[in-house]
Amino acid sequence: MARATFHFPKSFLWGTATSSHQVEGKNNNNNWWAWEQQAGRIIENHKSGSACDWWGGRWREDFDRASETGQNAHRLSIEWSRVQPAPDRWDEEALDHYRQMMRGLHERGMTPLVTLHHFSDPLWFAETGGWEKESAPKHFAGYVGKVVTALKEYVTTWCTINEPNVLTQQGYLSANFPPGISSFKSAFQVLRNLVRAHAAAYHTIHELQPESRVGVVMYHRGFLPAKPGNPLDTFVTSLLSQFFNDCFPRALKDGVLRIPLKRETIPEAKGTQDFLGIDYYTQDRVAFDLRAANQLFGRRFYPPEADLSDTGFIANEPEGMFSALKWGLQFNIPIIVTENGVEDADDHLRPRYIAQHIHKVWRAVNFNWPIKGYFHWTLVDNFEWERGWTQRFGLWELDPETQSRIKRPSADLYASICRQNALSSDMVQQYCPEIYPVLFPE
Repeated sequence: MARATFHFPKSFLWGTATSSHQVEGKNNNNNWWAWEQQAGRIIENHKSGSACDWWGGRWREDFDRASETGQNAHRLSIEWSRVQPAPDRWDEEALDHYRQMMRGLHERGMTPLVTLHHFSDPLWFAETGGWEKESAPKHFAGYVGKVVTALKEYVTTWCTINEPNVLTQQGYLSANFPPGISSFKSAFQVLRNLVRAHAAAYHTIHELQPESRVGVVMYHRGFLPAKPGNPLDTFVTSLLSQFFNDCFPRALKDGVLRIPLKRETIPEAKGTQDFLGIDYYTQDRVAFDLRAANQLFGRRFYPPEADLSDTGFIANEPEGMFSALKWGLQFNIPIIVTENGVEDADDHLRPRYIAQHIHKVWRAVNFNWPIKGYFHWTLVDNFEWERGWTQRFGLWELDPETQSRIKRPSADLYASICRQNALSSDMVQQYCPEIYPVLFPE
């Protein structure tokens, strides 16, 4: 039996990722809370409610869980609606709450990676037009300046906006996120304003904290033509990738926002990335289909033999992780895997998913690609946006009613990886022996 250990660099970051609305609870002053109150918006009409009760203080015990299982970093987000509950008012108590959390990470020897916008907006911002308004970047930069001033003692790595491609696609094309619009015109306007907002935030942060590292987090969805020899499948696959994966980070590289049939110069955005965050979960096959207009005529699906998650939401496609990291090389900046995980209530898939994806990250590191960290989604089951509580991504199981946490076996696998800064054949043999011949062939 072949045996080996895949080692990572000494400075490599190992953590889990969370976001404010999904874990804090009782965030009743933002657009997502309002969205949840509308019948039919969330699967089974679920509500975030108390979520994981982090605003009530349960972050302490969850940070302990992360630290005790070898994690040396944590990615979390700030809730804009708490910091700025009205356009003319700042909440200093909320800022102090976040200072306590950052201090808590430092006391546990963990590096905070802070996201400044993770999908949710203050109600006042949403009700006055949100990201469609020309004034949106200015509002966002003002909030960013307030947060950075308050937290810069503890934080030097900032993610400005989480998955602007998902926010645009889900909120302004597919209408699954608030504000529930389906308009290419609105989508382009929002994408443009998000680029401007990132640029404004980038410059604001560096003025306040010159030594900071600032980047955006992109959700990279792998797209493969259903029939590589079919020119229509190949064309729509390329179109989807250009719109969903490429246009935003390329605008931050060269200052030009390009989508099919549209192009706009945004000079202040040029060169505004110190690192690239990549969220990778899975990849799709794409076939040309005239009925899929809101998907740029690309029908997306998983192959029949796919290794699927509980609800079929994610296919275990580890090769797509390597492709996503290779895609990120074009920007010539360090890369952090800011999210990667799978919904799996009984933990039958997660162990092999973790091992196979981290093996692909190691492969990229072994090619001397500038991969600086890996953050698993997520620490504890949380409220999964329009999918409510129907999907369980946590290393710890959560009962939202009782707030009890139960450790899943994959938490021990991830702990072994974090503690040893490596993935070994012994770990795979213990936690996911079914893939041993794949990762350690004779």
